[in-house]
Amino acid sequence: MTYTRQLIDTYPAEINLDRAQLAEVIDALSACAQACSACADACLSESADALPRLARCIRDNLDCADICAATAAVLTRQTGYDARVTHAQVQAAAQATRTCGDSCAEHGETHAHCRVCEQACRETEQLLKDLLPQVEPSGQGPSRPSQAAPQT
Repeated sequence: MTYTRQLIDTYPAEINLDRAQLAEVIDALSACAQACSACADACLSESADALPRLARCIRDNLDCADICAATAAVLTRQTGYDARVTHAQVQAAAQATRTCGDSCAEHGETHAHCRVCEQACRETEQLLKDLLPQVEPSGQGPSRPSQAAPQT
């Protein structure tokens, strides 16, 4: 059991999401962010003549790493949960992982690090798509985020 799962399982207030699914997505986002950062770094270590062809891939790697890290943080924080913000963030992460996966796929035959990164992106994208219906705003909630959950 990961630390993420242990911490989510010990969260003292109600979480309106499946805790196991939430932990799995947060862990996948963190791993994807790491894979994207490593892939960008590996791309930068390729030969100088390869860099122009890898420029977009590097950009997509860095964007995806940042968005995945931010999404993991947003999903980790459940106090004062605002489904509208969370839903938008999960949508952005799904798009970023799709875009980065597509970029890495273009270079996967030549660069092994791109193959690994593509796989991380594809797996994370699927988990995010599976989570999206769970974080769909109901339209019945308050217009502002709720106060901090009671810590009893």
